[in-house]
Amino acid sequence: MVAPSSEEVMTKPKGKTALVMVDPQNDFCPGGSLAVKDGDKVMSLLNDLKKKVDLVVATRDWHPKITKHFKEFGGIWPPHCVQGTRGAEFHPDLDLEDAVIFSKGTDPEDDAGYSGFDGVSALGTGLEEYLRLAGVDTLVVGGLATDYCVKETVLEGLKRGFKVVVAVDAIRAVDLEPGNGEKALKEMVEAGAVLI
Repeated sequence: MVAPSSEEVMTKPKGKTALVMVDPQNDFCPGGSLAVKDGDKVMSLLNDLKKKVDLVVATRDWHPKITKHFKEFGGIWPPHCVQGTRGAEFHPDLDLEDAVIFSKGTDPEDDAGYSGFDGVSALGTGLEEYLRLAGVDTLVVGGLATDYCVKETVLEGLKRGFKVVVAVDAIRAVDLEPGNGEKALKEMVEAGAVLI
């Protein structure tokens, strides 16, 4: 890992709360290759949440074309969020101004990469390192999808000692099996997350 540069941490935030926008990408929205029902509806809510925090980060799936994450190569998912494709782009309604982007799922041999804490910035900084340097102790998490990347980001944040708040209106579930989203919310609460 490379230490964050002054370019990456422009100014020390006024407070200690960061919004983590999890994978708000085209492929997870209606018309995408792994569409989440009403996934596009979280964008305006995430934009509103930006106004209530001190720091904003966005995570993204950034898969190579050939990866064990995809069904064709042994995973469970259809191809999605392939590096450089329109599907991997952030949804056009999302306000990314001042957000630092963390890419995950980049290792073709890895079928994981669900947690935002697996991501690294363009300068090679890990998400936890970036947040710690900025003095963040509380995360507000929203994005896609509740039962996978949101859940894993929340659980990992809690394990790493952050206070974690889940913005339930700003998340949506894949629900491969009906009720997975609700189960994920229960798991997050049992681990110590607060729902708002």
